[in-house]
Amino acid sequence: MAFGQWLGLLAFAISLYILWQIRQIVLLVFASVVLATVLNRVVRSIERYRINRGIAIAMTMTVLLALVISFFAVIVPRIVEQLQELVMLIPVISERLRIWYNWLQKIVPVDILDNLNIILSSLAGQLQSLIAQLLGNFWILLNTSLAAILSLLLFLVVTMMLLANPAPYRRLLILMFPAFYRRRVNRILRECEVALIGWIKGTLITMLFVSLLSFTGLSVLRVPLPLVNAALAGFLEFVPNIGPTLSVFPPALLALLDAPWKALAVIGLYVVIQQVESLILVPLIMQQEVALLPVFTILAVIVFAGFFGFLGLFLAIPLLIVIQIWLKEVLIKDVLNKWRTASDANGKSSRSRSVSKRSDHRTVSTVDKTKLN
Repeated sequence: MAFGQWLGLLAFAISLYILWQIRQIVLLVFASVVLATVLNRVVRSIERYRINRGIAIAMTMTVLLALVISFFAVIVPRIVEQLQELVMLIPVISERLRIWYNWLQKIVPVDILDNLNIILSSLAGQLQSLIAQLLGNFWILLNTSLAAILSLLLFLVVTMMLLANPAPYRRLLILMFPAFYRRRVNRILRECEVALIGWIKGTLITMLFVSLLSFTGLSVLRVPLPLVNAALAGFLEFVPNIGPTLSVFPPALLALLDAPWKALAVIGLYVVIQQVESLILVPLIMQQEVALLPVFTILAVIVFAGFFGFLGLFLAIPLLIVIQIWLKEVLIKDVLNKWRTASDANGKSSRSRSVSKRSDHRTVSTVDKTKLN
């Protein structure tokens, strides 16, 4: 390799290292891009009524802020009340679990119970040490809180800057590609925008649908804390496949306090909700979303959560959507579908030469006939 190629490879490796070190900031910027893309669609819809863009942005942000304030003013107090009820129910839950454990001792063999006791004791010890460590290290909690606040401020500021004037940032990204490929990049970015907006709209509708049905079903079954469990089910809907499964456990445990059949009814309720959502709701409202295979979505959630933590968990699907579109458009359509081997190229050139020879022969024959006539 030449010196310039080694230098380029070194620069590429250094760039990857820097990106890895600032990966949390990069993810925050990506989250800002996703939110700004959705809000920009709303702003452009308002601009169609001949309203100035600044006024349209102010209207959009006012409505968004009003929704957030309404949520915290109406929903959060009830959630806090039910969380307080949950804290008061902890002794009852402990007593009921003790009764269930004594019942299990009469049925399950002693060896299995001993192994279960060892596992539960180990988990309880780890949990207690983790809680003690968190409560004992005040500065760690303070630094974590400050980091979360700063990340939120960065997210909001970048979102507002992108929303105020997104065109220069889009042009700058397109200019990073060769001149002959810039129109193609612009089309790919437009496809990513359509897919992300379709996914956001579908996800929000699905979260609302799951929350309402969960709240209604849990209220009918008289399960404690229906609002908290319904909000949790809707919130975890943001994490596909894994989230809906995790949301079943809290209401099922609370229902188990009343009767075993009620816990089974809660599990059946959640299964029915998920089936209605996946078979009826999702095909109707997510027609513009990129088709994602279930295995890829699960792997994306696990991989991005492992690499990027809590933020990667919630950004796994939009990241997967963008990566899939770029791979499909660039790698498959522009590279693999146009890939020609040397034999194909030689065969094409030989066919072109034979066609050219036949054309020349027909031309000579026509000229000879003309001369004879």
